[in-house]
Amino acid sequence: MSTTGSRRPAQVSAARRRTVIDALRRGAVPESGLDLLATGLDRFEAALDVELDVVASGGSVFKAVRGEYGSGKTFFTRWLGERAKRRNFAVAEIQISENETPLHKLETVYRRLTERLTTPSFPPSALRPVVDAWFYALEEDALAAGATEDELPEEVEKLLVARLAEVSRHAPSFATALRGYRTALAEGDEATAAAVLAWLGGQPHVAAAARRSAGVRGDLDHFGALGFLQGLLTVLRDSGHTGLFVVLDEVETLQRVRSDARDKALNALRQLIDEVHSGRFPGLYLVITGTPAFYDGQQGVQRLAPLAQRLATDFTTDPRFDNPRAVQIRLPGFSQESLVGLGSTIRDLYSDAAEAPERVKTVVDEAYVADLARAVGGALGGKVGVAPRLFLKKLVGDVLDRVDQFDDFDPRQHYRLTVASSELTDVERNLAASVSGGPASADDFDLEL
Repeated sequence: MSTTGSRRPAQVSAARRRTVIDALRRGAVPESGLDLLATGLDRFEAALDVELDVVASGGSVFKAVRGEYGSGKTFFTRWLGERAKRRNFAVAEIQISENETPLHKLETVYRRLTERLTTPSFPPSALRPVVDAWFYALEEDALAAGATEDELPEEVEKLLVARLAEVSRHAPSFATALRGYRTALAEGDEATAAAVLAWLGGQPHVAAAARRSAGVRGDLDHFGALGFLQGLLTVLRDSGHTGLFVVLDEVETLQRVRSDARDKALNALRQLIDEVHSGRFPGLYLVITGTPAFYDGQQGVQRLAPLAQRLATDFTTDPRFDNPRAVQIRLPGFSQESLVGLGSTIRDLYSDAAEAPERVKTVVDEAYVADLARAVGGALGGKVGVAPRLFLKKLVGDVLDRVDQFDDFDPRQHYRLTVASSELTDVERNLAASVSGGPASADDFDLEL
C-alpha cells in the first residue's frame, strides 16, 4: 500500500494521538484515529464514498478485499469503518474462525454482530441503546401524529407493526421479542427485559421463563438470522442511523476447516452476496477480507463455481489501474519506500506530543527510519510486505520512546534490533525461521507417514 501523499490533519487531539501511538506500541491496529495514518488510500476514497452514499440512501453494497498478510486489510477495513461512522453508520467487525464464529452458522455470525455492534455514540455492544432509541423515535412519531398520552401505547404498537411488516414476513419473532422487551421495561422487570434483548441479539440458552413472557420459543437458527439482520437494519434506520457497516475479517480461515464445513461456509457466503444484491438488506455495507490464495485457490472461492463467478475480478493489469469500483479490490502491500514513508508519518505524529520533539525528529531522521525498516524486513526473510506491524512496534516502543525519555540515547549506538519468537505471529515466525536456517517451505518439513 503506497504511503505517499500523506494528508494528516494539522490539528490532532491528544486523545486521538495517544490511542494510535499506544496501539502501535503494542503491535496492534488502532481501533480509531486511522485517518492519521491513512496515507496513500486516496485512490479508493472517491469510489468508496459513493458506495457509502448509496447505502445511506437505502441501497446495499458488497465488497471483497484481497491482500497478503501485512498488506493492511484490517487497517483498511477499520479506516473505511471510521468513514462510515462519520456518516452515522453503525459498525461491526467480526473475526471468522472455525471454533468461535464459523461462517456456515449465520446465527453465530449474527450474534457476534450484535456483540460487536458500535455506533458513533456507543461502544460495543450498542444493541440496547439502538433499540431504546428506536422505541423513543416511535413514541415521538406517534405524538407528532396527534396521539395523546393515553393513546401512546396503542399507537406505538401500530407503528411497530407497520415498520416491521416486511421483516415479520421472514422473522415474525423479531417483532414479538421487541414487544416483550418493551412490556418487561414497562413493568419494571429489568432481568426479563435484559434476557429478552439477549435473545433478540441471538444469544443461546436464554431462560425459558423470559422467552415465555415475551412469547418466543427456542433459539435463533441459520435462516432466522437473515430475518433478524433485516429487522436490525430497520431498527437502525428508524432510530436515526444511516446504515450498518459489517466486516467479516479473515475469511481465508475457511481453507483450513473440514471440507463439509468449508462447502457450507462458501455457500453461506454466496447466499449472503445474493441477498445483498437482491435488495433484501437496505442500508447494509458488507465487506469480507481474505488472501489471494483464498480467492484464487481450489480450497477457497474457486471450490464453489457460483461464488467464484460473483467475485471474479481482473487483476492481470498493473495495480495502478485497479478498479476501486469492482466487487473485489486489491491491496498491493508495502514496499521498502512506502514502509519508510509510513514510519516517517508515525515519527512526526509522535513528535507532536513528545517531551523533546526536535530531538526526536533529528535523531530518528529519514535515514534511520529507512535503516530500521530494512533491518526488520531482513529479520523476516526480506519480506517487507509482512513487516509493518513489527516495524511500527519497534519504532515506537524501542526507539521513539527511548529517544524522547533519555537525552543521551542514540539508537545507532545503543540499540540493536532483536526479534523474539514470542512477539511474532505465526506467519512472521515462519519467515524468521527461514532466515535462521529453519524450514522455509513445505518441502523442508519432515512428516511421519
